[in-house]
Formats: sequence, C-alpha cells, structure tokens
Amino acid sequence: MEFNQQENNQNSVISIEQGLVQLGHAQIKTPCFISRSFFTETKIKTIEDINKVSIFSLSSQDDIDILIIGTGASPKFLTAKQQVDIQQMNIGTESMNSESACRSFNLLLSDVRNIGLLLL
Repeated sequence: MEFNQQENNQNSVISIEQGLVQLGHAQIKTPCFISRSFFTETKIKTIEDINKVSIFSLSSQDDIDILIIGTGASPKFLTAKQQVDIQQMNIGTESMNSESACRSFNLLLSDVRNIGLLLL
C-alpha cells in the first residue's frame, strides 16, 4: 500500500508491502522500528516479544512519547503487563494493523510529534 510522501528529511513511510517498508530515502525489511530521525530492522517478531528492554533499546535512539505498533493484517494487542511496563517509561502505546499504523505514524510525524513506529 502506498502513502502520500511527507517531508524528505523525515522518516515518513511511503509504502509497505510483503515485508518491505519504503521510507522517503531508504528501504528496510520488517520487523522494523522507525522514528523521526532513526530507523532499524529489529528482532522483535511478534507482539509477545515486546518488553521494557526491547523498547528501551529502540526508544533510546530517538526521544519518543508514543509508540504505534503495526501488527500485520489484523490488530493484536499488548497484555496489561506490557502496557504498564511501557507506560512506566513515559511512552504511550497504540496497536493496530500495519497499514493503519503507517498512516497514523505519518500523520503524527507531520504534526511534529515524538513518535515511534514498530512494524511486526
């Protein structure tokens, strides 16, 4: 699925298809983490793999207040313990299908928010 291109100096998502994410200036494989000025492929493959340590290592690369989690074709949700652990890091979370997650990420990125996107 293609998205409208945002600013080239930001890591906005241009398209997502079969395990590949096209950013304005790079292409990466999923699973991956994307924020305003940082992106990387990650070993977090399922929602069950998300924990404080894995999120800290990603969020420490770029200041984020909100983490959007794209869970593939259908939404999956964090457990209550996972939500509390991440909230203790002062990071809010939202889980949704990956296409919706990319659209939400681009919208909040253009709104100059400290946003992170984790695509599983």
